[in-house]
Amino acid sequence: MLMASAAILAGLLLMIWSADRFVEGSAATAHHYQVPPLIVGMVIVGFGTSAPEMVVSVMAASQGNPSLALGNAWGSNIGNIGLILGLTALLYPVMVQSVVLRKELPILLGVTVLAGVVMLDNNLSLWDATILLGAFALLMGWSIYQGMQQSPDALADETAQELEVHAMPLRTALFWVAAGLLLLIISSRLLVWGAVSVAQALGVSDLVIGLTIVAVGTSLPELASCIAAAKKGEHDIALGNILGSNLFNTLAVVGLAALVAPTATDPALLWRDWPVMAGMTLLMFVMAMGWRGRQGQINRWEGGLLILAYASYVGWLLHSVRTTA
Repeated sequence: MLMASAAILAGLLLMIWSADRFVEGSAATAHHYQVPPLIVGMVIVGFGTSAPEMVVSVMAASQGNPSLALGNAWGSNIGNIGLILGLTALLYPVMVQSVVLRKELPILLGVTVLAGVVMLDNNLSLWDATILLGAFALLMGWSIYQGMQQSPDALADETAQELEVHAMPLRTALFWVAAGLLLLIISSRLLVWGAVSVAQALGVSDLVIGLTIVAVGTSLPELASCIAAAKKGEHDIALGNILGSNLFNTLAVVGLAALVAPTATDPALLWRDWPVMAGMTLLMFVMAMGWRGRQGQINRWEGGLLILAYASYVGWLLHSVRTTA
């Protein structure tokens, strides 16, 4: 078990570093090819930060561990809102100015409901994969359409500033795209092997390991990027990372895992984990949209509330593991 734990740690550290290189290289490459900043912010950065979840979940599903794949995707969504957005807001209150992000918030709510609907029969089939990936394709089309519009948006302005600050030659950018993706695959193999080995040694389900250790680990790139963005006053980039990641996890990551290995799902996903994911998403929606003249924002008190909600969920999860052991 010591070797498995070391594999998890090494996999997570390598994944955090390689994911950052992959996203920066992808964004710089897109900038070289004159891709509008809003598309870079919404599609490449927003979805690119979920590359670790995608690689880990596909790897886990292909190796016969679909519960680990699903737990990673949904656990990352819960952690993104409760832990990462909560901690970011606790340190630097997040103001929501982007009109596009306000449009994405209700979309994420709808997508979360869709995720629950396809799980009602406790099964993820090829048909379910088609529905989720089809919805993702529509979302990508909408994101690209929004990015092509010339109307000013706070997210586009903040992304343009970041692209100028982190400019790199095209050859360097392409190198980091390829190297980052290769290292993501290597680190994912390490992480999946270590996680499955630890789960077997402790007698804990792959689902629980995916919801906790693996989910938090694959979400660490979002934590670093959100805190860095909020510290510089780029609040819409911080929130955009969370929204893009959760949309990607819910549709593309789960959809690809189901496409690779259609499977029966643990009923706990529907009665325990989906309500938490939906509740956290609704809570973020209420905070970030703004009501009755109040600007959309997530202040320190609300950040603390999100962290408390996440801690309560993890406590409940661990308690349920002990009572069923």
